[in-house]
Amino acid sequence: MASSSSSPSAPTFSSHLWNYDVFLSFRGEDTRRTFVDHLYTALEQQGINTYKEDIALPRGESISPSLKKAISESHIAVIIFSKSYADSSWCLDELSHIMRCRDTRGQIIMPIFYDVDPSDVRKQKRKYKEAFTKHEWENKTKVESWRKALVDASSISGWEMRNIANGHESQGIKQIVVEISQKVQLVASSANENLIGISVRMQRLKSELQIGSGGVRMIGIWGVGGGGKTTLASAVYEEISREFDGCCFVDNIREKSSKNRLEKLQKEILSDVLKQKQTHVRRVEEGRHMIKGRLCQKKVLIVLDDVDRLDQLKALAGSHNWFGDGSRIIITTRDEHLLTAHRVNVIHDIRLLNDNESLMLIRKHAPRDSRPVEDYEHLSKEVVSYAGGLPLALTVLGSFLCDKDINEWRSALARLKEIPDIDILKKLKISYDGLTKLEKDLFLDIACFFRRQDKDDAMKILDACGFQPVIGIKVLVQKALITISEYGEFDMHDLVQEMAHYIVRGEHPNNPEKHSRIWENDDIMKICAMDATTELDMIEAIRFGYYVYESQRYKHLSPIIANAKNLRWIEWHGEFASHLLSNFPQRKLCHLKLQKSLQKQLWEGYKLLPNLKTVELENLNNLIMTPDFDGLPNLERFYLHGPELLEEIHPSIGRLEKLVFLSIEFCTSLKMFPPINIPGLQKLETLSIVGCRKLFKLSEIQQQKMENLLHLDLDNSSNEGASYIESCSNFFVICWRCGCSNLPGVECCVEDPCLRHNMKPCLSDNNMNHIGRLFFLKDLKKLDLSYSSLGDEEMGCAVWELPNLLKLTLLGNEFSLLNFSLLQVPRLKWLDVSECKGLVEVSELPSSIAVVEAIDCRSLESFGDISNCKWLWKISLVWCDKLGDGDILLDSMLKGNASEDYFINITLTYQIPKVFVGRMFRVRTFTWCLPDGWYNDFCGFLICVVTRMLVFPAINVVIKQEVDKDSPFELSQESNEAVEPKYNASSTTYVGYISFGSLRHTTFLYSSYTMISFSLDSMHQSSSDAESYVGAQLVSRKSNGDQPQTTKVATDSSEFWNIEEFNDRIQTFTIQDDTKSSVKIKWQL
Repeated sequence: MASSSSSPSAPTFSSHLWNYDVFLSFRGEDTRRTFVDHLYTALEQQGINTYKEDIALPRGESISPSLKKAISESHIAVIIFSKSYADSSWCLDELSHIMRCRDTRGQIIMPIFYDVDPSDVRKQKRKYKEAFTKHEWENKTKVESWRKALVDASSISGWEMRNIANGHESQGIKQIVVEISQKVQLVASSANENLIGISVRMQRLKSELQIGSGGVRMIGIWGVGGGGKTTLASAVYEEISREFDGCCFVDNIREKSSKNRLEKLQKEILSDVLKQKQTHVRRVEEGRHMIKGRLCQKKVLIVLDDVDRLDQLKALAGSHNWFGDGSRIIITTRDEHLLTAHRVNVIHDIRLLNDNESLMLIRKHAPRDSRPVEDYEHLSKEVVSYAGGLPLALTVLGSFLCDKDINEWRSALARLKEIPDIDILKKLKISYDGLTKLEKDLFLDIACFFRRQDKDDAMKILDACGFQPVIGIKVLVQKALITISEYGEFDMHDLVQEMAHYIVRGEHPNNPEKHSRIWENDDIMKICAMDATTELDMIEAIRFGYYVYESQRYKHLSPIIANAKNLRWIEWHGEFASHLLSNFPQRKLCHLKLQKSLQKQLWEGYKLLPNLKTVELENLNNLIMTPDFDGLPNLERFYLHGPELLEEIHPSIGRLEKLVFLSIEFCTSLKMFPPINIPGLQKLETLSIVGCRKLFKLSEIQQQKMENLLHLDLDNSSNEGASYIESCSNFFVICWRCGCSNLPGVECCVEDPCLRHNMKPCLSDNNMNHIGRLFFLKDLKKLDLSYSSLGDEEMGCAVWELPNLLKLTLLGNEFSLLNFSLLQVPRLKWLDVSECKGLVEVSELPSSIAVVEAIDCRSLESFGDISNCKWLWKISLVWCDKLGDGDILLDSMLKGNASEDYFINITLTYQIPKVFVGRMFRVRTFTWCLPDGWYNDFCGFLICVVTRMLVFPAINVVIKQEVDKDSPFELSQESNEAVEPKYNASSTTYVGYISFGSLRHTTFLYSSYTMISFSLDSMHQSSSDAESYVGAQLVSRKSNGDQPQTTKVATDSSEFWNIEEFNDRIQTFTIQDDTKSSVKIKWQL
């Protein structure tokens, strides 16, 4: 067959300009009820949007404007030349208009010759000659244009039906439809390529859809509003819809279901999939049965766009068994909970645009034309920073700025910082509008006060306010309004926070006294400058703080804030708190935090604050009296830090029946802790008394009345503390610093007790030589015995029974031998013996070990046999001068499980593995070509770096398809010859291994990649200190006989790989960028 043609100079158009995929031009009396009807049906069944005119005009009638419009809006014109096609002036007018569209709009022409010879059409012979003889009499003015159109169209390669499939019409139609479908798909793919960043995102989604495999899969696309969910779903739908028996894209379900009943959406699905215009659905339940009954044997593709309620999913795609084998259902939503509740197969988290993609999108919508690049480059980056990768924001702002000059750009950006774009905020606010009143308050508090703050600390305040934050936070995360960072902090998109601020300020952005929340000092200043009688009843929460150098600015603020009668929480830093509390009838107050205030007492006498649940007082150096706690009957948490003059706690604290947490720190003059009266502190769980040197009445606490006390934190503030603990039977120790050697019956319920500085007496005591008995904890996961003066005697006599211990820290101890055959720690994964300067040998490491830190172990000579440590992937041996086992360690680790599925990291001093001898280059950047067939022959590659950088340098590894001349990693090398690294006292060797298997979850295109670039990076290193050497080596795949044996300890390899939560530093290996053309990995040295 057949190809199609368009004018070489014809412009290209985006797919959204075509309303139809195909326009059928035919002579009705020849083929309407036969060939054309069959062709039209076959095209529609493949989801190809086809225009077929069913109205026959009288002879001589001209085509209508609506028909011309349909032709112009069709991307492909299929012309069915039949015997009497030229008899119709209607058909010839159609043909002339089609050929003009080919020349002006790039329309594709695909001719079919049905029961007619192509040469008869081209040369106007036989029936075509007879037809034109008549036209010369009736339509002289059009004949020449018709002749030219016939010649041009019939000269295009097309299908001659009698020569296809041996003249079998049905088979011929199938072949035609296949080729038309391919053309349409190419159009969709070409249009998608014009969407910035879409290709890699489509590839990821298509891999999750598993097109071509059996079963029914439901995929949920979830993310923030304006993040590109609908665009991604639409692009994939356009590309794959031809592969299904029927398809339907139901857009804007949230909006449609609010205006129309769900029955209408059910009807839309049935009509589109079954190609039936007359479908009646009277009730939702009837629609459910109809969809299941009629589609359960069909392979369908359905997109449900912008779903916001579970009942919508239950009505439109209630279960996997509603649809036939191979069906795929794509759901876009802002609410992750809907996808979880509906039990979709995969939740696809939408990825926002990176900076490069964002710049491309801005340039697309706001082209610079002939304007100087340098003028707009910096401003474009400002827009990118403001939008934070949100496609909606970039599109709206780019379209707005497209016709603006550079001064207007600057003005617009300055205005955005004060007044956000309303179109963007309205789109984002949809998720907020779907929250309950309690969830809205919770979200606004987080956005205004707690972004980038520790989640656990914030939760205590939010809980005190009655927000039920545990479930509320879950809802906000599922609705993509907030996130929890890897450091356990609340976070959110910048524009989502702006939206929250916009909501709080409402219609009165310049009147802070009418805002519900005050978090900026300038607003505090405005309020304090108001008349003393100003009502502040709208204000619910205030945070005020300043740096020392700003103290003069805020020194003379008025006490007007006391007029805020509806405050539920307040945090105040500075002297102004003295005025604030002088008139303080805050019966709604739930949380109070004061810092560095100068008053001697919070308020005079008894004050009833029935809703106050948390009080935090820090560095109130003049405080001599705590409040009367009888006025705080619901207080749950009381934290007092650093009042140097305070000598006693008000005795009423002993009557706080709901107190759960009590911490008193560095009250250096505190002499007496009040007695606890019946019923006393029955609910107290945590008691911490630290740095209170003069405290002497601790024993007056009637411990037997504190049955819920779980956590005790006592340092050597008081000698009486030790004897007090001896009399207790059910305390759980958080931290022990008093050095007491008699701990009968002490238990520990926390994961990581820190027993530092003087544990030697405990371990050497004949009655306490059993670590398992010391902690009495089978579930202990982390143990820190750093700087405990532990020698060979203590380690040799102690019997360890800690079956669930994951991390053991023995930093800075005195033993010379660490033999794990004496220690029953079968699940240990992380060991730190750094700064054990007398340590000579570590032997019999448990087979579960994954990470070993042994930094500055100057005497260390051997790690023993580690061949059984199949999960070991990271060893740090910096300044281990006597250890020469680098090659042995690397060889053993490459025989472990990490070689196929993960990374390996070894840090050494004064040595490099033999495999890199003669293969090191003195460069900071190194590019390496991969050999043919590398993916089949090798399992990964090794990198070796020798450098003097001392500030945690990093290696950027980029695996890509070809050399990019603009890439910062393609720098010229100083030398092409291998050299021997020069060592000095600060030189360190880093050996890293990246397995190809560890990249299987990326868009890693295996054989298409041909280059690897390595670039050494340190932001804090001067060029004079940057002498570095880099080398790389592929690692051959193991033979079957060398495959590692998985230890019985592990059931899931992730429990060995994903343990860097134990580390305070960032992850060793991070996949930073994942695109169609490259994979970027950061190796933190």
